[in-house]
Amino acid sequence: MTTSQAPAPPATAADRERIAQLVCGHMATRTISAAAALGVADIIGPDGSDSAQVAAAAGTDPGATLRLLRALAALEVLRETEPGRFALTGIGELLRTDRPDSMAEFVAMTTDPAMLGGWAHLDQAIRTGGEVFSTTFGTSFFGHLAGDPQLSARFNAAMRQGTRLAAQVLPQAYDFGRFRTVADIGGGDGTLLAAVLAAHPEVQGLLYDTAEGLAQADTTLAGAGVAERCTLATGDFFASVPAGAEAYLLKSILHDWDNERAAVILRHVRAVIPPHGRLLIVDAVLPDLVDAQRSPLGHLGDLNMLVQLSGRERTRSDFTALCQATGFRLTSVTGLAPARFSLVEAVPTGC
Repeated sequence: MTTSQAPAPPATAADRERIAQLVCGHMATRTISAAAALGVADIIGPDGSDSAQVAAAAGTDPGATLRLLRALAALEVLRETEPGRFALTGIGELLRTDRPDSMAEFVAMTTDPAMLGGWAHLDQAIRTGGEVFSTTFGTSFFGHLAGDPQLSARFNAAMRQGTRLAAQVLPQAYDFGRFRTVADIGGGDGTLLAAVLAAHPEVQGLLYDTAEGLAQADTTLAGAGVAERCTLATGDFFASVPAGAEAYLLKSILHDWDNERAAVILRHVRAVIPPHGRLLIVDAVLPDLVDAQRSPLGHLGDLNMLVQLSGRERTRSDFTALCQATGFRLTSVTGLAPARFSLVEAVPTGC
């Protein structure tokens, strides 16, 4: 005896519209990328502008410029206040380059051909479980950055923009005042550590990164007035981590790597951290169960880590397992809203 499967209900107009929006997402990406490249937000500025003025300032075709601006308005980046005249929305304001919270460099970096090229081979990454950047560009992601100074500078600027938001939240979200020295491993120009030190005048800092990563650190630390309380150390966290701190901070480091390589970094921290020390990981923490009401950016970021680096975003359970495998015990996970990060705290075990 056979049973026939009930026919699927007809698709709703809303479902069809949603699929179309998702598939056309790359068009929205390119539209915002073009706006950033042409400096549209800076031209429009706080007072608004008509499309002819934007075209004249950007050196673009007037008719095509109007079409671009209207597409941006449909995407809620701009508002068309009267036919042919536009103003920035809150979203559009973030494309201005003169704002301290600007995301213009993030947009330029994220939409660079080097960032998008690997995504054309996402299916291959899913099949193999490994990155596809190197097969697309002939070198690793970080190798490619090293050979492209302009993209490398853009990448570093975008990372600074993302770190600034975390830096506004982290010093108040955690008691750093109980430590004599806080080490920021892979801390780049020191944006995050500078904020911690500025909020806790009694704390000393140790900033550890490659020579390239530390290139702007002196300027950042001096600008925050904490340079005299921070030591710079050059090295490779896959080889070693410097001793001398009670708290070891790693922001947006572990997600670049698979579990095996992330464990190497943590074992180097475990080798030097004192028994009373704390491991502090600042990364996205994915929910153990997907919530469709939450932003999908965390899961899209997870796929981006796979495509570009064979890295990954992790759930709390993932962090618990990774800590246990490297001599730590996870003690807490604290959200750092409005930044899209959480603070994972762990203590050394077996001391």
